Amino acid sequence: MAELTDLKGVGRSTAEELTDSGYSTVKSVATATPPELSGAVSMGEGKAGKLIRRAQEAAEDLGFELGTELMERRGEVERIPTGSDGLDEMLGGGVETQCITEFYGEFRTGKTQLSHQLSVNAQTLDGEEGRTPHVVYIDTEHTFRPERIEKMAEAVEIEPDRALQNIHVARASTTDHQMLLAEKTSEIADEEEVKLVVVDGLMSNFRTEYVGRGALAERQQKLGKHLNGLHDLAEDHNLAVFVTNHVQSDPNSFFGDPTKPIGGHVLGHSATVRVYLRKSKKESRKARLVDHPGLPPDSVKFKITEEGVRD
Repeated sequence: MAELTDLKGVGRSTAEELTDSGYSTVKSVATATPPELSGAVSMGEGKAGKLIRRAQEAAEDLGFELGTELMERRGEVERIPTGSDGLDEMLGGGVETQCITEFYGEFRTGKTQLSHQLSVNAQTLDGEEGRTPHVVYIDTEHTFRPERIEKMAEAVEIEPDRALQNIHVARASTTDHQMLLAEKTSEIADEEEVKLVVVDGLMSNFRTEYVGRGALAERQQKLGKHLNGLHDLAEDHNLAVFVTNHVQSDPNSFFGDPTKPIGGHVLGHSATVRVYLRKSKKESRKARLVDHPGLPPDSVKFKITEEGVRD
């Protein structure tokens, strides 16, 4: 596989600058645009364009592949149980690897609880050579609670300290930091068998930094790049990407539920699976499968208990 330093004109210092800016692979350079690349590193757009073309010639995974090859890769898909049999059945067995699954809803609908539960349950999968799978948790809203992990781990008979040792947690303070953490996840996945990447509050930093219609185009372009990186991560390392998202009220909706997820069409088209969470009676929550490439719309109820997510 080609390295950055194999590209003509890229020395060690330039490669380090590219890596620090989030362009750590030949493929990431090949799929960039000249304005993006020149803005990230110290080079003009003309030079950036030439570097991109060289990267496109050197990249080995930018072309077509046979349907049989895709089918073979699909055979490696694993599913992480949610803790609720009903929710798992609705999702076709659990949260799939090799794709992005989005759960969205108002506050206190169980999004972060599911993020914690999946972080524990991912460790129950069979790892290669008997190793326990690891989890990367990108926290944008300061909601990760290690004591909650301990409770959930005990409930599924995993030693609490061991469960926490297998979760790599980082708090993303800006969109650039969030995207950099996603890039750094590849390095962890090269060292450990990562089965789950959680981005709890995918749109929080984007929503804070890009305010008003004038900033919408730039926000969506940056969001699209972030999502493409997460898709590459899921496919390259056969891991599940689980993101949570907030909702907003649609003033143009006159019938039915006026709430919709933030992120617009960019997120709507990029998320492989979309599930809408709503509050129900007492501790119950209602999950509605909004979009899935292989399953029809459906809905189930589940509960948030002291032990975690349950039927």
